[in-house]
Amino acid sequence: MNDTPIRLLVVDDHALLREGIAAVIEAHPDILLVGEAADGQQAVERFSELRPDVTLMDLQMPGVSGTEAIQTIRARYPDACIAVLTTYSGDARALQAVQAGARGYLLKSMLRKELVSAIRTLSAGKRYFPEPIASELFEAIAQDTLTTREVQVLRSVAEGLGNADIATQLAISEDTVKGHMRSIMDKLKARNRTHAVAIALQRGIIDSWPQG
Repeated sequence: MNDTPIRLLVVDDHALLREGIAAVIEAHPDILLVGEAADGQQAVERFSELRPDVTLMDLQMPGVSGTEAIQTIRARYPDACIAVLTTYSGDARALQAVQAGARGYLLKSMLRKELVSAIRTLSAGKRYFPEPIASELFEAIAQDTLTTREVQVLRSVAEGLGNADIATQLAISEDTVKGHMRSIMDKLKARNRTHAVAIALQRGIIDSWPQG
């Protein structure tokens, strides 16, 4: 058995969550918290500096997002073992992070129960996706997702543009915009345009609702 502890990097913009993880890890001598980061840019820098065995990565952080950090780290270090830390099981950001190369998925609400076993599993070279989460993820991967053009249309709707303005902005016909909207509403199971934007924001398909 290898006596060298598993070296862990924790990335989250909430200090309390990082402290909570540290407190759990402290009771397990086979896991060593070697570093922390509060945003995606710091995560990339700390990973390059420390080369941890396992990284736990929050997704919603100021500046560089967790998904972007995962992409950057995996591009430089293809063997990097990174697990997603998220609040929502159905978050599109988490799905994007898994597609970017994350090898595990941890709900923050389950950290106290699953944290140690997840780290050990990931360190052993295996993936870690708890059963209910795995089912949701694979279902989300399998079902139709919005196309790039549909996301562009939805962003324009979020900006308050009507179909004619969206058509002009994207250099497509108004009928094409209407077709995209029908597809978006069907895929998101939305009642109307505003509901579609709200669902997309909640799931992380678009980033923010413009102000003003």
